[in-house]
Amino acid sequence: MTTPILLAWSGGKDCLLALQRLLADPQWQVVGLLTTVNRNYQRVAMHGVQREVLLAQAAALGQPLLEVMLDWPGSNEAYEQAHSQGLVEARMRWPGIRHCAFGDLFLEDVRDYRVRQLGRDNWRAVFPLWGEDTAALSRRFVSEGHRAMLCCVDTQQLDASYCGRDYDAALLDALPAGVDPCGERGEFHTLSYGGPLFREPLKLRRGESVLRDGRFQFTDFILDNSRLDNSRPDGHAKVD
Repeated sequence: MTTPILLAWSGGKDCLLALQRLLADPQWQVVGLLTTVNRNYQRVAMHGVQREVLLAQAAALGQPLLEVMLDWPGSNEAYEQAHSQGLVEARMRWPGIRHCAFGDLFLEDVRDYRVRQLGRDNWRAVFPLWGEDTAALSRRFVSEGHRAMLCCVDTQQLDASYCGRDYDAALLDALPAGVDPCGERGEFHTLSYGGPLFREPLKLRRGESVLRDGRFQFTDFILDNSRLDNSRPDGHAKVD
């Protein structure tokens, strides 16, 4: 008998690998993806990916999507309240579910926070990739044909020129010493768009790159069949 489980989904490579691992494990039945979305800008929290790209990802992966909407700016308390409400909605949608998986790799404080956060709502956190060697994991991602691009770079840890690049062998070879090849310390975030788990690759075009808060470089990626974000008078896509 399989156990239903949600997967916390940012749209990046680590949660994609976590999905792959869960799908291959007969213990689990992935029932959907749980994503936090910036309500004001309609973008995935932290990664800045447009919501319509997120929806296209979920459709291409054949996974239902449960969105937790966050107001911006917002406090950590507000985030936790919204997340708890998302879990309530999950239980209504999938009765009996009590597990949520994350793509975290080795940061103990992050793992402990997830465990505490879910524990308050009588949920259990699952970490399919925990403790794996990130150099080997990154190379396996590429060799298995998964496709991703860097959508955000912390310029205090990695040069802004890496933002927008394909996450491939050439990029891994070029990463400076001290930068985790999976970006686990927040050096960069990725957007997955193709590979063995996708029914078909997303058709994306590169938008503008913008530096936010004097530190975080974002590169926008836009569905080919979509129109640019019209929330700015110049018609350019906005990344927050």
